[in-house]
Amino acid sequence: MLAEQRQSVIVAMVNQRGSLSITDLQRKLKVSRETIRRDLVLLADRNELRKTHGGALALVQGEPDLAVREGINADAKHTIGHLAASLVPDGASVMLGAGSTVQAVADALLDRHSLTIITNGIAASSQFAGRNKNRVYVLGGEVQTTNNAALGRDATAMLAHYFADFAFIGAGAISPTGWLMDYTREEAELYGQMLQSARTSVVVADHSKFNRHAPVRVTTFDKITHLVTDRRPDAPLAKVFGKLPLEVMVGGSR
Repeated sequence: MLAEQRQSVIVAMVNQRGSLSITDLQRKLKVSRETIRRDLVLLADRNELRKTHGGALALVQGEPDLAVREGINADAKHTIGHLAASLVPDGASVMLGAGSTVQAVADALLDRHSLTIITNGIAASSQFAGRNKNRVYVLGGEVQTTNNAALGRDATAMLAHYFADFAFIGAGAISPTGWLMDYTREEAELYGQMLQSARTSVVVADHSKFNRHAPVRVTTFDKITHLVTDRRPDAPLAKVFGKLPLEVMVGGSR
């Protein structure tokens, strides 16, 4: 099978299944793992699929489950989490959204003391409760297993009673024109409210979210104080950010 034919088959298979591992693709196509890896890199560069640590995801108007997302750009998210957490001193009040990159921030904050945590994330609330004299407030709402988070009107109504030193949320997508976007209205409403309810409002997002779109607009970046990422945005997006009172913090070497 020629390379172009094989790559077309890979895209068709991934789109049909939603996701496939390198092992699955290798078995079906009878080629080496290195060949599959090279094909996935090429197809990801063409924006025909999304490459993960161990396979590929289809490009669909929706997000995979949190467990799957945690494996995508895991090293970059670890770097982003530690850089974002460096903003937070002991004793601060912190709003945390849910999502794999915000979870990396939460992990990096575990050594802090006397934090007040306000979150809709189930994992984060368990991590901080009973640790280092922290206080934890869990936003109520319907638990959505895709995000392992509470969302909905009850969560936004409860959030209205709080104000914090910091808010950290992730990004479903960041458009070329500087819109922060997400995949559901429930997420967009809650996380937009978090950004407005903190002195320092931080978006954490790896470079794969740049120049993409999601179905729901959250807010524009003129409402955000910091963007923490792993790579500098390309020139057009950097120009958009350059016109705003926004600090772009880049972890790693790029």
